[in-house]
Amino acid sequence: MKVDFHVHSTASDGTFAPSELVEQAERGAFAAFALTDHDNCDGVAEFLAAEASVPRIAGVELSIDPGEGFDRFHLLALGVDSLNAELRAFLRRILEGRNGRNERIFANFHRLGIDIKPEPHGEVLARPHFARWLVENGYAADIPSAFEKYLLSDSPEETRCYEERYHPSQEETFRIVHAAGGICLMAHPKYWRREWKRSGCDYAAAERELARLKEAGLDGLECHYQANQPEENMEFTRIAARLGLLKSAGSDFHGANKPTIPLGMEVEESFIAPLMEALGISRA
Repeated sequence: MKVDFHVHSTASDGTFAPSELVEQAERGAFAAFALTDHDNCDGVAEFLAAEASVPRIAGVELSIDPGEGFDRFHLLALGVDSLNAELRAFLRRILEGRNGRNERIFANFHRLGIDIKPEPHGEVLARPHFARWLVENGYAADIPSAFEKYLLSDSPEETRCYEERYHPSQEETFRIVHAAGGICLMAHPKYWRREWKRSGCDYAAAERELARLKEAGLDGLECHYQANQPEENMEFTRIAARLGLLKSAGSDFHGANKPTIPLGMEVEESFIAPLMEALGISRA
C-alpha cells in the first residue's frame, strides 16, 4: 500500500500547494497522507478542505534539541489540532527563532558581497529558498551545490553562511504536541548524528537514546525513509519493534526543491497499520 507521512508544501519549502499534493495522493490511491510543513500549520486548512477521498493527517515538522552527543532531531507531529492555542503560540516562538537565524544568514551573505533576496512562502523562509535564489542568480549550479558551498554547518569556511537556530527542548515539544492531540515521531534518524553520513549509523547508540526518549514521550520512529538504504530501513524497524515505538514511512517530498525525491512510500499493511490505527485512519 502507498502512504506518505512526511510531505512539504508551499506553506514552507515545498513547491506544490497543499491542494495540489492532495490531488497527487488521490491519483496515486494513497491509503494515508500527511502534510508536515516546517514549523507551521498554515497549509493545513487548504490540505484538509481539498475535495478528495484520500485520508489526510494534519502535521508539522519541528527542529528540536537533539540531545547530548547528537546533532539534528527533526520531530514529526502528526494528527495535531492546528488551531490549538498552545501549539500556535509555540510555533510562533519557533518562527521568531527561525527569523533571527535568517537575519544572521543574510549578514553572512552580505559579508561575501552577495545581495541575496530569496522569496519566502508565507511566513516561512528556509534554507531551500536561499539555495534556489543562489541557483537562479548563478552562484551555484544546482540546489545541492548551493547547500554544500554556503548553507551547511560544514560548508567551506570561506563561503559558509550557515547559522544555528533556536531549538525547543524535547520534553516541552512532546508535551505541547500531545496536548494538541498529536503523535510524536522522530524523522530520518539516520541524520541524528552528522558523522553517521560518513561512517554509517551506530544503531546501538541510537537504540539506547531512543529508549530514553520513549520514556520522555516519543511515540514513534520514521523507520522507512526515502533516502535510507534497505539495511537502514530494516535496522530502524527492528529498533522500533523492540522498543514498542510506532513505525512510520515518509518521503520528505519537497517537489522541485528536492527533485530526486518522489511522493509516496510503498509499505506492507502490517508495517503501517499500528500508526494508522493510532491516527484514527480506517483501512479499506
